[in-house]
Amino acid sequence: MAEALISVLIEQLASIIQKQVQQEVRLVVGVEKELAKLTSNFKTIEVVLKNAEERQVKEVDVRQWLERLKDVSYEMDDLLDEWSTEILKQQIQQQEEEAGNAGSTSTTKKVCFCIPAPWFCFGQVSQVTLRLDIAVKIKELNERLALIASERQNFNLQYTTREIEQIERQKSSSFVDKTFGRVDEKDKVVEKLLSGSGQGGATCLVIPITGMGGIGKTTLAQLAYNDEKVQAHFHTRIWVCVSDPFDEIKIAKAIIEGLKKETPASNELHTLKSIIHESVKGKKFLLVLDDVWNQDYRKWEQLKLPLQNGAVGSRILVTTRKEEVARMVGASTDMVNLDVLSEENCWALFYHIALSDREKNESNGLESIGKQIVKKCKGLPLAAKALGGLMRYKKTRKEWEDVLNSKIWEVDGVEEQVFQPLLLSYYDLAPTIKRCLLYCVIFPKDYNIVKDELIELWMSQNYLNSIGNKEKEAIGEMYFDNLVMRSFFQEFEKDGLGNITGCKMHDVVHDFLQFLTKNECFVFEAEGGNNKRIMEFDGYNKVRHLTLMFAPEGPLIPSSLCNCKNLRTLATFDSKITNFGRELISQVKCLRTLNLSRNSLKEVPNEVGELAHLRYLDLSDNVHLMKLPDTMCNLINLQTLRLIWCTNLERLPEGMGKLINLQHLHVKYCPSLKLPKGIARLTSLRRLDEVYIRGNDDVDNNKEALFELSDLRNMDQLRGSFRIEFLEDLKDARQAEQAHLVNKNCLVSLEFEFPLAEETEQHIEEETVNALQPHPNLESLSIKFYSGTRLRPHWMTSLNKLRSLTLKYCKFVEFVPPLGRLESLEVLIIVNWERLKKVGVEFLGIDGTIETQTSSSPLILFPSLKRLEFNDMPMWEEWEGMTGWSEEEDSHKTITIMPSLSSLLIYNCGVLRTLPNFLRNTHHLKELVIDEGFHYPKSPVAQGCQKGRGEWPKISHIPNIKVGYEFVQKDGVYQIDDDEMPSAASTSSSGIKKFLKNCLGLGLALPGQA
Repeated sequence: MAEALISVLIEQLASIIQKQVQQEVRLVVGVEKELAKLTSNFKTIEVVLKNAEERQVKEVDVRQWLERLKDVSYEMDDLLDEWSTEILKQQIQQQEEEAGNAGSTSTTKKVCFCIPAPWFCFGQVSQVTLRLDIAVKIKELNERLALIASERQNFNLQYTTREIEQIERQKSSSFVDKTFGRVDEKDKVVEKLLSGSGQGGATCLVIPITGMGGIGKTTLAQLAYNDEKVQAHFHTRIWVCVSDPFDEIKIAKAIIEGLKKETPASNELHTLKSIIHESVKGKKFLLVLDDVWNQDYRKWEQLKLPLQNGAVGSRILVTTRKEEVARMVGASTDMVNLDVLSEENCWALFYHIALSDREKNESNGLESIGKQIVKKCKGLPLAAKALGGLMRYKKTRKEWEDVLNSKIWEVDGVEEQVFQPLLLSYYDLAPTIKRCLLYCVIFPKDYNIVKDELIELWMSQNYLNSIGNKEKEAIGEMYFDNLVMRSFFQEFEKDGLGNITGCKMHDVVHDFLQFLTKNECFVFEAEGGNNKRIMEFDGYNKVRHLTLMFAPEGPLIPSSLCNCKNLRTLATFDSKITNFGRELISQVKCLRTLNLSRNSLKEVPNEVGELAHLRYLDLSDNVHLMKLPDTMCNLINLQTLRLIWCTNLERLPEGMGKLINLQHLHVKYCPSLKLPKGIARLTSLRRLDEVYIRGNDDVDNNKEALFELSDLRNMDQLRGSFRIEFLEDLKDARQAEQAHLVNKNCLVSLEFEFPLAEETEQHIEEETVNALQPHPNLESLSIKFYSGTRLRPHWMTSLNKLRSLTLKYCKFVEFVPPLGRLESLEVLIIVNWERLKKVGVEFLGIDGTIETQTSSSPLILFPSLKRLEFNDMPMWEEWEGMTGWSEEEDSHKTITIMPSLSSLLIYNCGVLRTLPNFLRNTHHLKELVIDEGFHYPKSPVAQGCQKGRGEWPKISHIPNIKVGYEFVQKDGVYQIDDDEMPSAASTSSSGIKKFLKNCLGLGLALPGQA
């Protein structure tokens, strides 16, 4: 941490000196010599920090020296931030004065800062006092730093220079999901899952998988869970990640969700148990409870009782680090105790990550060293994976030998042995990336980390150092990708295009980070919390990042925070805080990050404007919050404001335009929120996820006018995803044209949602869509509730980087737009077009038959399309391919259609007659689903998809075909789905025998025999 912190401080010092000289906003006069000394002392220390951080693991005196250095560095960081803020305030004051002078001859409305503050009184006395204060503090900190710099000589620290090599992101990531070994263990678990025996005749057998953290318990459970025989054996499978604490309410709701039932709002355990009891009745289910810590039998019994109503043969698979848990669930005889990987499999895992992509002669030269490194993993898959990620980018034999001979392997203790490989990977990171990784300890275990949210948090702590002209978000992406490649993250969530949007962190990695940050990051559990494993630390004044868990309903008071006066982060999880006030704010004046999301806040106090250092404020999911105080506009350093799902929030302060550093404004799912006109002044805003457009003339009495669509005109820095919902039709499409979306080249995803409208109002929406032309860089587009009759904006066919297109609820449109020439389109979803009767050649992007194509060069239509979905098209009868296309002729045609298509899904299209002929040549098509729900009789196309019928020649090459609930073809074997089996309760034994005889006579496999 110190290494990265000092590099930031040196950068800050240079920045402040530059601001004072270039901008002539001089706050502290005569401290140039002190600043020069500071810079010199920091640089003297910087060159020995790498050696000091590695030695602190075993040398207490070095660790204490680093602690003193970090204390001074943090204080200096606060002081420099205060100095930068004062310079910024002077600049704003000057701008206000200039705006006031200009406004004296116009009707411009001046929005002043909301509370009296010393820095608005720029009289001589206050200025001199302020300058003296800063000058005195700088001198005092410099003296302390000089002493620390001289003390370094006592430890014989080695000078090191480091060139940070940026790692390029690899295209292949197959190693993430690939497994090695565990074949015998998997077979053993599967056998227990499929066996007919139970403990003492119990309906539901519990099978625990035990083992130390990082041994591969979850991986083994996943292998068994996804086994084909297991899938066929159970009516339903449910996966629940438990972790700590064992919250019966959350677990019960997760089970209900896994059973495909609507999750009730009730938090009454009795109600939830009743739902589970009825939902599993007569069903043979598999429930996986991953990562159980709880040893309280009463809680386990409460959860287990309603599950006993399932069919005989149901199973509960439990993964846990603790054998006590296995004994508690009463399953010691069926326990699967997971041992370490064999050295052979551990080597195979390591080799796959570190060496498989190299030339053979290069990997041969490193294999002998690699095998010695793997021996130090002691069979721990997590260690082999982490070390493989580390060595993947080591090129020379010397680099490999350095890792092999590292003294980090000498750390003693059971937990430390687990951490040894992680320490190696950790110390190999660049200092700035180390700090970003360590910050992840603020999240609870098993927390779903959202990538963009994490990057914004890193920004708030000033962890993303400048690299050339790269933007901070791009640097954060690079750091995140680096940590992904080093296997510090897992269980990735991805969007429809395969981009990583979130992840989790392995428990052992989380424990490892707590081990490294035990004096700086602290998890505090309010009284009554279930998890009693609270970390120890030397003193409250050392804590910089505090995570507060299980705070009960009521105010957040300072005593809850253990007098942590140097906090830079305060984050709450699983809490119900209703308010906080001056007493708290006066104690946490150094805060950079405040996360009070998912609480029960009813208001935000005026005093929040005093948090001058604050960069990140998250108030999301506080559904009772109706307004924010005007004093929020004093937070001139604020970079991120998150208000997602504040469903009753009505207004933001009028003076929001004052927040000149605001870069990320998240207001998604706030349907009542009216954005003020002042937002338009934030031309450096980079994220604005959603706006509601209420029309041209929506001005609320005498208050400031509301944000309009045309106010987007100068926000050309917007990036990421952006959604526009029209609550009423625009009266004039010029508003859309003036938004200048075509200039916003960093937006990658757009969504337009129109109001429900009658056919008589359609023309304005056609004009509006035409005016909302995006930049050609757009990758994803969604249009919903469009009421025009034509959906053919002039710009749609020019979006050559578009990868995903969704067109929903276009109820008056009769013809699909010409999309076949979109060369990057991978996903196309068309839903609920009530008037569409025919999909013709215009859909392919051509306007004639195959004979009209005179060019000799091949023409590829929909060249990249992988997934095509049609849903709820009640009048769609015909899907035309190419006139003149026939099976005998296609060998010499120069047109190829959808060569990359892998999934074709058709839902609720009850009158569709045929499929297009070109499907015969879609050789990558792996899945065809035609599902009309409960409609009967089947549509003509569904009936034609049976073997030997009209559509069969077009689709017989597809390995997975499902029509309704019936698998017509699955992996080359004809099969009836479980749901088509007759119920034993309602069918005679002779009827079942007849059904089975018919299946076998038709050459069909019974369920589970594929």
